[in-house]
Amino acid sequence: MKLEQILCQWMEADPLRMRALHIAADLDLPDWCIAAGFVRNLVWDKLHGFARPTPLADIDLIYFDPFQVGPVRDRELEAHLATVDPSLPWSVHNQARMHERNGDPQYTGTLDAMCHWVEMETAVGVRLNARHEVEVLSAFGLESLFAKKLTPNPRRRRMAEFCARLNRKNWLWTWPELQVEAMPQSG
Repeated sequence: MKLEQILCQWMEADPLRMRALHIAADLDLPDWCIAAGFVRNLVWDKLHGFARPTPLADIDLIYFDPFQVGPVRDRELEAHLATVDPSLPWSVHNQARMHERNGDPQYTGTLDAMCHWVEMETAVGVRLNARHEVEVLSAFGLESLFAKKLTPNPRRRRMAEFCARLNRKNWLWTWPELQVEAMPQSG
């Protein structure tokens, strides 16, 4: 079975994640997905054999709308989502403006934005397609995520940022089988 199929099965078997995906799909945002720890933590939990999922610090709903780039829209969406399900810790960010915060060239879409995230294994998202099936978006593939690796993004080349996140997020303590990879050589 392909890694993408396994990930979709794990998502579909997780009631909290499916509830979040259906709520997000109802917003009908352009080029959206729920990414980062929402996906990454599920995979690492499963691979570590955890009986219960690791609590989510937030649910990163990202989308790409070049016509409404201000942060006000994101706050409005978060407020709306909090009324739909106050138990879910939503964090909403339009990727059409995130290049400014990150000092990158302008992004062309959600997947392009994910190509600039700090770790390769975090740059994975899921969404529901028109048939309400789970669909995977991955900037770097799923192999290293399923291999329990933590790899700095070769496009960013900012090791201090990678190391700071590694320490702040306590990933190696939470998932002790993870292996930190060296900076991959870029093209």
